[in-house]
Amino acid sequence: MTAGRRNGAALLCLLVFCNTLSISAFGPLFPEIGRTEGLADWQLGVLVGSFGLARMVADLPSGALAGRHLALTLVLSPAIILAGMLMLATAGPFPVLVLGRVFTGIGHTLGMVGGLTAILREDGGRSASFRLNVFEFSGMLGVLGGLASVGVLPAGWGWPVSLVTASAPLVVALATGPALWRRFPTDLHDSPPMSGIDGGRPSRSRAPVWFMFGVGAILAIAWSSVSQFLVPLRATREFGLDRRGVSALLALPQLVDLAALLPVGWLADRAGRVPVLGAVLLVLGAGTWATGLGPFPLVVAGSALFGMGMAGWMLPMGLIREHIGLRSLAWWTGLYRVGLDAAAFLGPLICGLMGEAHTAAFIAPIGLASIAAGGRLVWRGLP
Repeated sequence: MTAGRRNGAALLCLLVFCNTLSISAFGPLFPEIGRTEGLADWQLGVLVGSFGLARMVADLPSGALAGRHLALTLVLSPAIILAGMLMLATAGPFPVLVLGRVFTGIGHTLGMVGGLTAILREDGGRSASFRLNVFEFSGMLGVLGGLASVGVLPAGWGWPVSLVTASAPLVVALATGPALWRRFPTDLHDSPPMSGIDGGRPSRSRAPVWFMFGVGAILAIAWSSVSQFLVPLRATREFGLDRRGVSALLALPQLVDLAALLPVGWLADRAGRVPVLGAVLLVLGAGTWATGLGPFPLVVAGSALFGMGMAGWMLPMGLIREHIGLRSLAWWTGLYRVGLDAAAFLGPLICGLMGEAHTAAFIAPIGLASIAAGGRLVWRGLP
């Protein structure tokens, strides 16, 4: 790897680390926000889901922007997230809180679509899964840092002060702006292909691509409905955990995810992305059932399985890259993210409308879909 590529990868990893560290502070504070602001379950669902809705709406524009102005896409990301976090910290009326989540969703999308485009453009070959998982590893470190930071803040601090404190890393992300402008091209279409990527001959069949879109939606809806909505509410309402307890429970799958990400990426590049992704989906399905539906001991065990399953989050993008051309890469990346973020929006919204006590009828089919998709990949491969 050349020095330029190493520097570029380091910048992308630092950016996604700072972004996700700040955003993830919302999770442990979410029950407290709902309680102190007097929000109903449907409002909680909207508040959580608006993050995914904003990402869904921003995905295609972000892909179009990343295809022409990659550096601008990356630089805007932390600035917009910071604006959203400050809106949330006003503890204003419900529409203001939702708008804050919308801004954080847009900023997160710009960083993710821009980062994925940069990585896949520079390496679509044998090491793509590992490099994608390094990027995801940095994001998961940020998630874990955000959960930990909220857990160690003084309990007497209100949630707005805690949220602003957790947003401090965004200042570091903003400071990387000049380096991002220097490192990444203004116009990807005018730049030469890098390091072993072909000029972009797309596959004749789109069936594997659309199947991967479905897999991505399963991953996203499991993450948003179980990890981001149901588990924090069950932890406080059923199990009586305080803010630190919620942080610890949410941190468990992140720790397992971190431990599994790099080995899963390494294995996928060597044993094949298809069977590894299939095995990961089987584990995710079991973890979804246990975490979303089981008693507390199963919730803890299921959280570990859930984290293992989420280690396959980036594998669909590596498989999609094998079937598309370079010039349409940013567009397909944005389109793929639409499916993920639509699922991330609908999951908590549906859970909120159903109410926390009636979500079993929704969670069970998610686990079944994950197991079915995993079984298909393990025993029959891609369509």
